[in-house]
Amino acid sequence: MRPHMAKGSRPRSAVPGRLSGWAPAAALLLAVTTSCTGSAPGNGALAVGTPGTAGVGDRLFPGLGNGGYDVAHYGLTLDYVPETNHLTGTAVITARATQNLSRFNLDLSGLRVRTTTVQGAKAQVARSGDELLVTPAKTVRNREVFTTVVTYDGTPRTLEDDDGGLEGWVETDDGSTALGQPSGSMTWFPGNHHPSDKATYDITVTVPKDEDGDPYDVISNGELITEEDQGRAVTRHWRTEEPMAGYLAHVSVGHFEIHKGRTGDGVPVHVAVDPDEAEESAGVADLVPEIVDWAAKRFGPYPFSSTGAVVDHLPGLGYALETQTKPYFAEAPEEALLVHELAHQWFGNSVTPRSWKDMWLSEGLATYAEWLWEEDRGSRSTTEIFEDFYDGTDTESEGIWAFPPADPPSAGRVSDPPVYGRGAMVVHQVRRAVGDETFFSILRTWTRQHRHGNADTRQFIALCESRSGKDLTALFDTWLFDRRKPSRM
Repeated sequence: MRPHMAKGSRPRSAVPGRLSGWAPAAALLLAVTTSCTGSAPGNGALAVGTPGTAGVGDRLFPGLGNGGYDVAHYGLTLDYVPETNHLTGTAVITARATQNLSRFNLDLSGLRVRTTTVQGAKAQVARSGDELLVTPAKTVRNREVFTTVVTYDGTPRTLEDDDGGLEGWVETDDGSTALGQPSGSMTWFPGNHHPSDKATYDITVTVPKDEDGDPYDVISNGELITEEDQGRAVTRHWRTEEPMAGYLAHVSVGHFEIHKGRTGDGVPVHVAVDPDEAEESAGVADLVPEIVDWAAKRFGPYPFSSTGAVVDHLPGLGYALETQTKPYFAEAPEEALLVHELAHQWFGNSVTPRSWKDMWLSEGLATYAEWLWEEDRGSRSTTEIFEDFYDGTDTESEGIWAFPPADPPSAGRVSDPPVYGRGAMVVHQVRRAVGDETFFSILRTWTRQHRHGNADTRQFIALCESRSGKDLTALFDTWLFDRRKPSRM
């Protein structure tokens, strides 16, 4: 994430019950795990279960996520009417239990739940705030792969974050967009909405044609599998076969100009631009593959099977978001912002922070990618940018000493300047300490070792020390963890 305003502004804090819509990764999980479900406690007696926890223990967002299971796949079938902002959905959630589950939670904000089944049998459902408490007809055994189907409808919510930003289901002038960081995804589908539980997705959306009979475009993550014109409505099915954190799931409905192409490595490019932003975004379709090719040389192979961007017309939103495979921009992006959000495909999307306090690993590295791009384009060197941040002369350096990058004091400050600017300064200090050859080897190793997974600060420090053969304790203590502004090193 990074603001889309002028440079210098501060960063703001399938058919129910059937398995035909699975992505290959979920099907593979079923094949591996159905043969190793928990054994019966004796002569077919029912397993004794306990409830899964509400939340996964994240210090900054204790209510996000749920314990007791890992999701493998979401099959989301949505009907959306832009004129009334009404959403009808069916979520088919395939997961594996990590304990004997007598009950488990799903994160869901608003929306009316109509029916819920677990393994084809009706389940009891209760609501507690943004928690959906699901009690299956019988205990789900430890390591059992199970399917939960939830049907729901209503007007999806727009949430206001602790930092004042909007997320969730946000209406635009010709449709809507779904933005999930940190918790907005729970406004349009039930799930385990913490970044530590990644899954594959099939997202199928049906939208009626507008009053002139023109179809709305529907853009989502991954690849467009099918598109069906049903006369009065159009259905599009998007698939994401690589694991994705819930906050990166995305749907945009509206009228867009579609640009298609390929990167130099043959990765398909899908860029959608709102006509109101077409003139200012004229170079985006060409810049996306150029930046992806550049980043692949720096950070390792592009981690997904497609790339692109969505340039919407939503003035005043105040930020862009690294939605997986196609980052979202609320208006025509500057070049540096495009670099930042595409760099997130490596740092944040493929390698996802294990908890929200590790967000500097995503934002600091994406910000440093901006510095590298500027250096490679013949403008300021990364050392010059570092000095400008340290001295406070860079227009984006305001507020970077407010707290250590690895220790945001609250949920509302997880996207504050220290996570971005000082996070990038930490990365630069590592580069200075280990040298360019080792530094870029560290970045490529990081993206390879944790590809499509989760990682944390401790693992990053360990990699830097093991690849360089140096004790970097003083460096990280000073630049990453110390609450004071460091002396120059």
